Amino acid sequence: MTIALMMGFTSLVMAQQINDNNTPLHLMKPAYKLGYGIPTTEGVKQTMDRVLRYIDAETPATLVDKNTGKEVSLKAANADTQLKQGGFRLTSYEWGVTYSGVLAAYEVTGDKAYSDYVTQRHQLLADIAPVFSKIYEKNKAIDGNIRKVIDPHALDDAGAICCSMIKALLANPKLSLRPQIDHYADYIINREYRLADGTFARLRPQKNTVWLDDMFMGIPTVAYMGKLTGETKYYDEAARQVLQFASRMWVPEKQLFRHGWVEDMDPHPAFHWGRANGWAILTMCEVLDVLPDNHPQRTDIMKLLKAHIEGLARLQQHDGFWHQLLDRNDTYLEASATAIYTYCIAHAINKGWIDAKAYGPVALLGWQAVNSSVNEKGQVEQVCVGTGMAFDAAFYAYRPVHVMAAHGYGPVIWAGAEIIRLLERQHPKMNDKAVQFYDQEVPTDKSIFNYDGTLRY
Repeated sequence: MTIALMMGFTSLVMAQQINDNNTPLHLMKPAYKLGYGIPTTEGVKQTMDRVLRYIDAETPATLVDKNTGKEVSLKAANADTQLKQGGFRLTSYEWGVTYSGVLAAYEVTGDKAYSDYVTQRHQLLADIAPVFSKIYEKNKAIDGNIRKVIDPHALDDAGAICCSMIKALLANPKLSLRPQIDHYADYIINREYRLADGTFARLRPQKNTVWLDDMFMGIPTVAYMGKLTGETKYYDEAARQVLQFASRMWVPEKQLFRHGWVEDMDPHPAFHWGRANGWAILTMCEVLDVLPDNHPQRTDIMKLLKAHIEGLARLQQHDGFWHQLLDRNDTYLEASATAIYTYCIAHAINKGWIDAKAYGPVALLGWQAVNSSVNEKGQVEQVCVGTGMAFDAAFYAYRPVHVMAAHGYGPVIWAGAEIIRLLERQHPKMNDKAVQFYDQEVPTDKSIFNYDGTLRY
């Protein structure tokens, strides 16, 4: 008998030896690619810390001379002074998201490294505003990143950073951020382009285009201005904006939002881009966090949030990610949208808005995917680069991904913070190798149930 035949015969015998009578096949180890189960709070924080160390090194809070690269004090600043360039921009909307995520991490962990990171950069932006406003009046040619602070031209320039500053000021009223907050808020509320009914809009790529992205770029700041000032008008405007966006962008049969809507387009194509749906669900979470319980539109926004979560959960890929185009599983798996959904679903559970038993496993599976996207350097991989709007699938499906796409960093830290809170507040356990969430703490042994299905204590 040849060696090949002997090996084949041995394999056949071994295969025959394993059967349902002699082997507990249900105990075989699944071949998960990215991991499965319940993470530890320590492990989650280690991933967050790795990301924080990376972005801290890549986003110096320093002014320099653009010609020499030498550090410049604020007192000596002139038209040649700029923010020191790192891998990311301190004044971009993506970094506004990052500031909010890092603030959330500090709230959950108490680790001062997180609060220090945000405070240093927020204060730098607030401090340069009055100095460079005078320089700008005399000489328009100033650093483009600083120009966004003193002369915002779009919601992208103002919204996410302003909202993060309001959160920081609410947490620590001693911070001197209010003048810059009011400056940003004035642009958002009084100067941003709108449709005739007041909905935030743009003049590109078509006249009177509504971008789903702009839900997040504008609405949370309006809602948080209500929290900051106590004035009902801000809550009313934020709620109105959410529902007016939904009237154009929500696709009820899919339980998803379309990315773009054009006023004179008929019919309206629906491309369900992942990160744009992330901005929408994140907006609803942000608004509901501060909208008074008795506000007349709160119920409608909550209903919309729950429907969106239901639609998203249905489309989660088996390794925990969501696709670039949510309803097209031939498009790539994308990390920034996955991180935003992981945060929002975990947050909704922790706030008591949705059922932990139904959605807790979705959030933890999402974290497995998010965690896998962070490399050893702390860079976030599989993140779609900045994306405009189109009305064909190829545009979205072939958008590049890059570790320097800033959109992934804030959501990853934000997701990690909320997963830690989920692990501390909820009661996940492995039962028959599956993640289950319970209403209360249960024993850790394997026999946690009686035969009638009741918990055994």
